[in-house]
Amino acid sequence: MADTQAPIGPPGREHQLSIGLTGGIGSGKSSVARMLELRGAGIVDTDQIARDLTCGTGPAIAALRQTFGEEIIASDGGLNRSRMRELAFSDEGIRRQLESVLHPLVMDEAERKAAAMASMAVIVFDVPLLVESGVWRARVDRVLVIDCSEQTQIDRVVARSGWSADTARAVIRAQAPRAERLRVADDVIVNEGLSPQQLDSAVDALWAQWRQRIQAPL
Repeated sequence: MADTQAPIGPPGREHQLSIGLTGGIGSGKSSVARMLELRGAGIVDTDQIARDLTCGTGPAIAALRQTFGEEIIASDGGLNRSRMRELAFSDEGIRRQLESVLHPLVMDEAERKAAAMASMAVIVFDVPLLVESGVWRARVDRVLVIDCSEQTQIDRVVARSGWSADTARAVIRAQAPRAERLRVADDVIVNEGLSPQQLDSAVDALWAQWRQRIQAPL
């Protein structure tokens, strides 16, 4: 795990901390994002940005149509997410093409949203593919990984989405391995067998550490 005593960020942002929040599907990352927002963090949700970019009037649709054809366009003119997911998770080349279209657009919009939060002490970039993208680690001061076992991921995804266990496994295997996420982490919350109250307490403890690090009231 990365050195937790490293400086918090570049000169000029000594009183603002940027956090890259990531974790595998079913890890509980979104729950942690909500808890951090309640404590006063600004949240930049890259999944929501991607959904906005790929809706019927989204700026990514023309490039996606040109790259993948009408097959991945839904009846409302937006991205057919289930079909695109099926293609991307079955073919690494297609997944990389999708990322090459979406990732620069997502990054640009994330930066725009973060700029509007310049007065906030903590900005959290909620990035499911932080490790896979290869660019986010250099953008943030610290990386927070929400970690759990693969079986726990599968159980949660099946319970909440109705997907089969095989579909959940396919998504997990298309994401960065658990060990790879942990290697880039500055902070880790192990969300294994925790009640919502225990998870909230873990977030609270981490929030207190961040507050001390930037030496500013949050």
